[in-house]
Amino acid sequence: MSAAEVVRLKTAVTEHDHALGPVNAPVTLLEYGNFECSQCGQAYPVIKQIRNLLSRDRRFVCRRFPTVRTHPHSLRAAEAAEAAGAQGKFWEIHDELFTHQTALEDHDLLRYATRIGLDVTRFSREMSEHLFLAGIEAGYQQSLFNEHVTGTPTFYLNETRYTGATDLPTMLEAIKKSDPEGRIRLPQKASLIKRVVGKLLRGAGG
Repeated sequence: MSAAEVVRLKTAVTEHDHALGPVNAPVTLLEYGNFECSQCGQAYPVIKQIRNLLSRDRRFVCRRFPTVRTHPHSLRAAEAAEAAGAQGKFWEIHDELFTHQTALEDHDLLRYATRIGLDVTRFSREMSEHLFLAGIEAGYQQSLFNEHVTGTPTFYLNETRYTGATDLPTMLEAIKKSDPEGRIRLPQKASLIKRVVGKLLRGAGG
């Protein structure tokens, strides 16, 4: 893909997606992610900071892209996320899974389900029946063939593929540039972080 090429999202966000934030937010940040992917794990605290800093000015959408060849626990973790989502606690287990990426065995998933207050009997039953597996696999195929997603994390800002860095200042600046109406005001804290990082980079360059 050339630097000038713009890749647009083909599969629009719907009510079936896991979304956090207002529908009318000026910017939607969508991630194709994998709960066992180390790069997703590195991006997770940045995304969480963005969620907190711009709580009313952005919508965050999470789509699963479990690549089992390289991440053998990712599919099972995705099933756990869907089972939690069926009980209205997708984001709670989302955070648990990314916080504990190296512990994604079934007994670990059950522990997280208990910790966030799920009905564990229902959770265990739906996990044993692989109730959400077909939907996850269909979503994976759609992502692969419609969006040409080949790795994680893959981000879109307002349905345009984002290929920049995943540090906080860079992503906040990209989010601001994606705001067509100029409604987003970067918080003071974010501006301070950007200045500090800029000084460090200039110092390294000297």
